[in-house]
Amino acid sequence: MARHTQPVCKLCRNEGKKLFFKGTRCNSPKCGFERRSYGSGVHGQARKKLSEYAIQLREKNKLRHSFLITEKQFSKYFEMAEAKRGVTGTLLLQLLESRLDNVVFRSGLVASKPQARQLVRHRHFLVNGRIVDIPSYRVKPGDKVSVKTKSQKLLKDIAEESPVSAPEWITTDKDKLEMTFDRLPNRDELDPTIKEQLIIEYYSR
Repeated sequence: MARHTQPVCKLCRNEGKKLFFKGTRCNSPKCGFERRSYGSGVHGQARKKLSEYAIQLREKNKLRHSFLITEKQFSKYFEMAEAKRGVTGTLLLQLLESRLDNVVFRSGLVASKPQARQLVRHRHFLVNGRIVDIPSYRVKPGDKVSVKTKSQKLLKDIAEESPVSAPEWITTDKDKLEMTFDRLPNRDELDPTIKEQLIIEYYSR
């Protein structure tokens, strides 16, 4: 499991983008990125001219951090996307979006990505009726993810406070605490600020 020991608000500030690590706090005035949207450190507000390599590296790290995965894991996802037929950038995003911890977060049953990962690791979720405790488990179109019976009271309270709304490719039933991964998302349904071409250029060096 990937571990991030530095303050998560610092990650958002350095990447210049909200990564939604703190759930409801990220949508409140207390959000660290809202209060200080510039980089961390004494030179955070200084204007820096980035090289082409630095721009590519930053885009890659921004996407990697947003899914809470290590450099080694991200490289494997890129290799998998590159080996498939189709647009490499879109395939990479679809692979990341189909991770179990991300699907749980996107469903709106939890408030943040770290919370989704923790709950998956603690064996609160079932995929097609079987307990899965691997955050990187790849959910396939048509798979049903549900909350095991003993965990329903806990998840009910969390789901009621979650500010996340399920996207079009995931059907969520908050009353039954279950979701269906209907299909892989199209590129135009994903974050338009992601510049996956820069990531492809980074790995093509």
